[in-house]
Amino acid sequence: MTQFDMPRRLAAEALGTGLLVCTVVGSGIMADKLSDDVAVSLLGNTIPTGAILVVLIMIFGPISGAHFNPAVSLGFAFKRDLPWSAFGPYVIAQIIGGILGTFVAHLMFDLSVLQASTTVRTGGAQWFAEWVAAFGLMGIILGGIRFRADAVPWLVGLYITAAYWFTASTSFANPAVAIARAFTDTFSGIRPVDLPGFIIAECIGAVCAVVLFGWLLAPGDDKR
Repeated sequence: MTQFDMPRRLAAEALGTGLLVCTVVGSGIMADKLSDDVAVSLLGNTIPTGAILVVLIMIFGPISGAHFNPAVSLGFAFKRDLPWSAFGPYVIAQIIGGILGTFVAHLMFDLSVLQASTTVRTGGAQWFAEWVAAFGLMGIILGGIRFRADAVPWLVGLYITAAYWFTASTSFANPAVAIARAFTDTFSGIRPVDLPGFIIAECIGAVCAVVLFGWLLAPGDDKR
């Protein structure tokens, strides 16, 4: 358990989530400006996101655990590695930080600060993709902590880089990031009305991963 006090932990969660969202939104805007090819733009959005995750987890992990994600915080609370009393403050800090990250990206690119996305992202396939994305993310984190704790930043960054491309939803895998992306009508946006399906799928995926990996990673009794 971290030795940092709660105000510092919450500041780390807010700042980390804000920098993550700023990278997601900002790189999406830049990629969209530089190319008319959606595939190229997505690649330009993917690489910075994976890279910044490695950096942020390395820096903020020792302070707060570097969740930056309400679904991950829910998973750890469900696992009893995060006190339920800290869960609510973590989520609030992540959401506030994420929204501010969107605003910072808009200011850097001289766009209207307050926007609402019009990008449609909904339907059963998209929701299932978010379940898969969050399930995989939580599983990767738990497996990394179990076997290679020092590699978790790289594991998460590489997983999200890959999941951008193998999931139909481009792997939001994060309710705070999804909410923040509803405030940008740019390349990485999502309509506010589409948020509930994403958030529910992400949270269920994380909890399912805790249940399965809790069994998978626990040494069993050898009956032979």
